[in-house]
Amino acid sequence: MRTCARWWGRGGSPLRSSGILLLLVPPFLLALQLLVVGPLLPRASRVGEGAVAFSVISIEPERNSRQRGSPSRRPGLEQELGPRTLALQRWAADKPSFMAELNRIITYITKPQLNCSRVLSPGQAQATQPPADSPHWLLCAEDWLLPLEDRPCVAYSFSMDGGDAEFLKTVSLLGCEVHSFDPSNSNASGGHLGNSLASNHGDGGVVSQHKMWLEWRVPRKRKNKTRGNLGSVSQTLADVMAALGHHTVHFLYADLLSAEWRVFQNWIESGTLQSVHHLVATVHLQWAGFEVGGTNEEVLRYWFSVLQGLQASGLKLVHSSAGEGHSVLKQTVANAHSSYTLSWVNTRY
Repeated sequence: MRTCARWWGRGGSPLRSSGILLLLVPPFLLALQLLVVGPLLPRASRVGEGAVAFSVISIEPERNSRQRGSPSRRPGLEQELGPRTLALQRWAADKPSFMAELNRIITYITKPQLNCSRVLSPGQAQATQPPADSPHWLLCAEDWLLPLEDRPCVAYSFSMDGGDAEFLKTVSLLGCEVHSFDPSNSNASGGHLGNSLASNHGDGGVVSQHKMWLEWRVPRKRKNKTRGNLGSVSQTLADVMAALGHHTVHFLYADLLSAEWRVFQNWIESGTLQSVHHLVATVHLQWAGFEVGGTNEEVLRYWFSVLQGLQASGLKLVHSSAGEGHSVLKQTVANAHSSYTLSWVNTRY
C-alpha cells in the first residue's frame, strides 16, 4: 500500500495537470465560438426616444405552415394567401423627407387601381355607371365581384358618428345580413355581447347592432371563440367573425377614428383580409394614430407601408374621396387633406 501511495504521489502531479487542462478546454472553445459567431447573431431591438413604436420585419409569408397549424397549400400560392408580416418600405427619397413621404402617400391614395364600369353609389342598390360627381364612397358592382344571388351576403359596419347610414341602407337593400358595431350605441341589443352577437340569424336586410369595437392587439391567452360568445367590448375582426359564425364579410365599412392604421396592420399580419371582399374605410392623417410613434417622416413611411400591405393582401383601390381640412401630422399642407375615404375591392378571393 505504501508503495502504491508513493507511486501515485510521484506520478500524480502530471495527471492533475492534464486534468486541469481538460477542464479548461471546453470554456476556451465556448469563448472562441462566442467571439467568432457572436457578432453575427441578431441583437434585441430597442425602442429609444424618437423610435417608431411598431414592429416591421418582412412581408414574406410564413414558410412552415405546420408551425402555424394551417393547411398545406399548393405551390405558387404562398404570395397570395395566409398570414404575413408587415414590411417597412424604403424611404421615398435618398434621406427622410416629410414632403417626399407625404407626396408618395397622397399620390397612392388618390389614384384608383381598378376601373369599374358599374358601381353601387351610397344609398343605392341598383348598379349604374360611375356618377359624374364624386360620392363619399363606391362599391364596384362588376358581376365577378358581387356575391352570388343564391348565397348569403354578410356586411359589417364600424362607425361611431352615424356616417355609415347610407352604407347600411345599401347593403340592407342588397339583402345582406348586416351587423353594425358602435361602442357608444345605447340602442345595441342587450348589454351582454353573447346575446347581441347572436341576435341576427341570417335575416337579410335586418341590421343587428352591437355595442363593441375593433381591437388590433391579439390576446396572449386566446380562448376558443364560439358562435355568439365574446368576452369584452373590444375584439379583433377575426374573433368577431368567429363569434358570428362568418367565414366571409362581403362588404365592410370602417371609420375607426385614427385606429385604422394599427387595425389594418392586424388584418394584414393575421390574414383576415383574405375573407373581406369589399372594404370602405376612412384614413385619418391629422395625427399618427393610436400606438404609432416616431418622427413625422417615420410615421408617413409606416402609413405607406400599411397601404402597401393592403395591396399585397389583394386589395385594389377603386375610389377615393377627400375629407375636410388640410392638416397632416399637425402641419397645414395645401395639397393634402386631413382624411380620405377609400374604397377597395379584393381581387384574390
